[in-house]
Amino acid sequence: MREAVGFDAYAWLLTDPATAVGTAPIADVPWLPELPDQIRLKYLSAVNRWTALAGAPVALLHDVTGGDLSRSLVWRDLLVRYDVGDAASVVYRDRFGCWGFLELWRLGNGRRFSHAEAAFLVETADALTRALRRCQAETFTVQPLGDPSRRVGPAVLLLSPGLTVRGQTPETAEYLRMLVPTARDRAPIPASAYNVAAQLLAVETGVDDHPPSARVHLPDGPWMTLRAARIGVGGPADQRDIAVTIEESSPGERVDLFARAFGLSGRERQLLERLVAGDDTRGIAGRMFVSEHTVQDHLKSMFSKTSTHNRRTLLSRALGS
Repeated sequence: MREAVGFDAYAWLLTDPATAVGTAPIADVPWLPELPDQIRLKYLSAVNRWTALAGAPVALLHDVTGGDLSRSLVWRDLLVRYDVGDAASVVYRDRFGCWGFLELWRLGNGRRFSHAEAAFLVETADALTRALRRCQAETFTVQPLGDPSRRVGPAVLLLSPGLTVRGQTPETAEYLRMLVPTARDRAPIPASAYNVAAQLLAVETGVDDHPPSARVHLPDGPWMTLRAARIGVGGPADQRDIAVTIEESSPGERVDLFARAFGLSGRERQLLERLVAGDDTRGIAGRMFVSEHTVQDHLKSMFSKTSTHNRRTLLSRALGS
């Protein structure tokens, strides 16, 4: 991408397709020591927010602000100090959800992205969206039974209102290291936790109304769910600490992701939920008010989309066991 659209810094995040909250980021930015602030400000900025990009999936900061970059909160409070001249924001979204977003930055006064470069980002967005969704679909594999004592939880990370780390439970560091791999002699970067906590701030200030939660896949197989909430009582809510919990995703959360990642239709998704509930063909037909033949047709379509051949394998992949 850099060969076609030059940039000096970037951040590319996968997102939970339902909540659009970022997870599993890769980034190269000069303001890494201020990462919590950058994430917080990005979520609180209405200008070029990935959840608000309507129509075209690309927006250029200079164009949207009419050249007055200070209209952007994240630029005004952070990026101006790093001489950011323009930013290109891209969202990767389809009818099944939001799969990721990309931020590209150019440093130096007057260094703007061109309309031709924006057009290139638009042209590649659909293909990249399909690829991101396909990659998420490939994470749904059947996991062997392991030591039941291996996973405990939920793990908890405690953040200040400004998103600095105050404390954590013993298991938290290992989870965070799996989410964003770091050397053993360095503390893990809680970027995914920063994202769900920043979304909580966005909800509180009315910038966005998606829940402050996100599901993320770990390298060894399971899906985990992160949630953010204020703790404590008394005093203004925005001055209370934020607890981010990390725990294995529930069967219902996995099934929702599975259906989105494999592009199941509404009826196919409904059928999958009935299979999870234990219904047979006759029971499914009755609940969905269709014939048993129609149920079989839906199953054939689902088998084709998910590269499975029977109900047992379909459920094993959806549920991970």
